[in-house]
Amino acid sequence: MKVTGVVLAGGKSRRMGEDKRFLTVGTATLLERSLSVMKTAFDEVLVVIAQDSLPLQAEGCRVLRDAIADCGSLGGLYTGLRAATHDRIFVVACDMPFLNHEMIRFFVERDPSADMVMALLPDGLQPLHAVYHTRTLPVFERMAHARRLKIQDIVSDPALRPVVLEPAAWRHLDPANRSFQNVNTPDDLAAARAAVKAGPVSL
Repeated sequence: MKVTGVVLAGGKSRRMGEDKRFLTVGTATLLERSLSVMKTAFDEVLVVIAQDSLPLQAEGCRVLRDAIADCGSLGGLYTGLRAATHDRIFVVACDMPFLNHEMIRFFVERDPSADMVMALLPDGLQPLHAVYHTRTLPVFERMAHARRLKIQDIVSDPALRPVVLEPAAWRHLDPANRSFQNVNTPDDLAAARAAVKAGPVSL
């Protein structure tokens, strides 16, 4: 696929209280789990970290620091888009322990001509298991400089054509929406570890 994979691994982890990139779920860290799936799905994978994050090693991947400081996930997404070799990226957060190839392929192949492909979940849009075209770059840059950091807002830009998918579209692949699950808090971590023990899940 002529798409670049981007993993956002900023390293702030404020709600967790410790660097969640290196917390284990199953036999691997959260970061290792994300990278394992992304590296088999894409020939180019970029890892984006915050400007003030400690150095990070990710074998087989380019590690980049945010091009615009203190813009959270939007800054990381912008950085990955700007550095990608391909015109489209598929972006995830490093704290998503249940990524799967079928769902990634489904989103990437859904509408290659769209400016973005994003999921609409019961609690709102999920911008970090999504596809973005480089045509979104100037919009993200304006949003960053204006400190409008909610990535989801980009779907309302009149110059862009978003594709928003509802759960019925992917229910055959991921009926429980596990692909979108994040680990932000100790409770989230405990739930993810329990799910792995209950199995079967990859890694």
